[in-house]
Amino acid sequence: MDELFRQRIVIFDGSVGVLIQRKGLTEEDFRGERFKNHPRPLRNDVDVLCLTRPDIVAQVHRDYLEAGADLITTNTFTATPISQADYGLESFVYEMNRRGAEIARAEADKFDNRFVAGSLGPTNVTLSLSPKVDDPSFREITFDQLRDGYAEAVRGLRDGGADLLLIETIFDTLNGKAAIAAARETAPELPIFISVTIVDRAGRNLSGQTVEAFWTSVEHAQPFAAGVNCSLGATEMRPYIADMSRVAPVYVFCYPNAGLPNAMGGYDEKPNMTSRLLGEFAESGFLNAAGGCCGTTPEHIRHIKAVMADLAPRELPAPAPHTRFSGLEPFEITPESGFVTIGERTNITGSQRFKRLIESGDFSGAVQVALDQVRGGANLLDVNMDADLLDSEAAMVKFLNLIATEPEIARIPIMVDSSKWTVLEAGLKCVQGKGVCNSISLKEGEEAFLEKALRVRELGATAVVMAFDEKGQADSLERKVGICGRAYHLLTEKAGYRPEDIIFDPNILAIATGIEEHAAYAKAFIEATREIKRRCPGVRISGGVSNLSFSFRGNDRVREAMHSAFLYHAIRAGLDMAIVNAGQLAVYEDIP
Repeated sequence: MDELFRQRIVIFDGSVGVLIQRKGLTEEDFRGERFKNHPRPLRNDVDVLCLTRPDIVAQVHRDYLEAGADLITTNTFTATPISQADYGLESFVYEMNRRGAEIARAEADKFDNRFVAGSLGPTNVTLSLSPKVDDPSFREITFDQLRDGYAEAVRGLRDGGADLLLIETIFDTLNGKAAIAAARETAPELPIFISVTIVDRAGRNLSGQTVEAFWTSVEHAQPFAAGVNCSLGATEMRPYIADMSRVAPVYVFCYPNAGLPNAMGGYDEKPNMTSRLLGEFAESGFLNAAGGCCGTTPEHIRHIKAVMADLAPRELPAPAPHTRFSGLEPFEITPESGFVTIGERTNITGSQRFKRLIESGDFSGAVQVALDQVRGGANLLDVNMDADLLDSEAAMVKFLNLIATEPEIARIPIMVDSSKWTVLEAGLKCVQGKGVCNSISLKEGEEAFLEKALRVRELGATAVVMAFDEKGQADSLERKVGICGRAYHLLTEKAGYRPEDIIFDPNILAIATGIEEHAAYAKAFIEATREIKRRCPGVRISGGVSNLSFSFRGNDRVREAMHSAFLYHAIRAGLDMAIVNAGQLAVYEDIP
């Protein structure tokens, strides 16, 4: 398949639904003999035709293959337990997917060099949005439930002979991440194609992400190809496929609708118009593959194939070696970036006010604290719920679900912070963007460290690595550098981390405690920062600045001056980011 994508622009198929609608099938056709007495109507369940009218499904695939499609998608767009529950057919999901793949496989094998994409479509529930206006923290389903449902579909597609998995029409990126997790865990040998749906001309999917933020959120899947499909016609889709082509260093595809729907919900764009517009995309260097979505037919695919025949495929750009995060919008750290501030006030261990709000159940007040941090200039938001008398996991999930519904807060990436692994994992499953796990360490040894590092990566986040090993916390220059160097080699050589996705925290420890050996802690951190950057090129350095002045808690003026002076020198040594009280840092030159 890679050879085909390098040689020319690859042709996808078009809409399955439009061809099935033309057949004029009845309720009896959908039921077949097998579901003759099923208690619920099945006429709108196109996927059940894989079991009741496989001849119809096979004919649809054949029509597109004869039109020139290189890649056909299985008739399994809604074949997940969540979606099939509407028809009472959730127990048939594996079989639907396996038969869907088998039918497509049999038709594709009648032609030379044709491929079968196992379709994993969206569900009618979302992980990022609440269906309850009066409870924005509520979710109808959990990440694990959605992942497990997709896993059942993936098993069927794999066993039926699919060549790849197409996670398509992603309107909620967190749903997409659940599908990615299912694909990677269940069929890691199958390449993944990922496609986002932009729902309006504002350029965002339904859960609010831009194309670039979406790509940053799903790039951990290491997809074979990424693209844009559905919702829009080619005319409206152009800026978004241009964005995907610019940011994704993988093959890029699009399959638009046949224009925008008319007043009756139908599609009127003729094949020559769709193909001309897609040809312009290819001439602009946007495409490696193209096809059609709603309203497109074999005639559209025939025209698209003819137009693409003489056009060169897009050349893949080299991946930029930058650190990238995302909320609803992307956030990238480049050599030109300034210092990155991570808002600290949504941390129970560091803010008494936030702790009181959470423990009293005043989550609205807690959300306001987060909003204040964002308005104070925080680039990321650190969230910590560690308290002895609190259900930290439940509080983390509720708070993250709440701030996900506040666009001004959700715009920036989230750092999930806890000393408890279960809380970290639960939090990461609530974050649709590429967030940060704070933290993992070598405290329990290399095996446990790598296991957690891989899990963080599977959930689409990057990790803060504390300078902590089996012997304890590093407090000297030598120990800080040694532990971070050891972790660097483990992450890059055994866990597949890019250096840019590694954030080291060499431990900012309290000074002025009255203990002589503590006096050198700030200097040790600054020198370690410089040396780690030299020995581990590409990594980022972070730290919790408030720890430095812990001895002066209650004296904010002194603490702010200490933080400012420390940062002045640490940033020059290579400190990239720090957890601080956004908007309340004294200017170094203004310190008396």
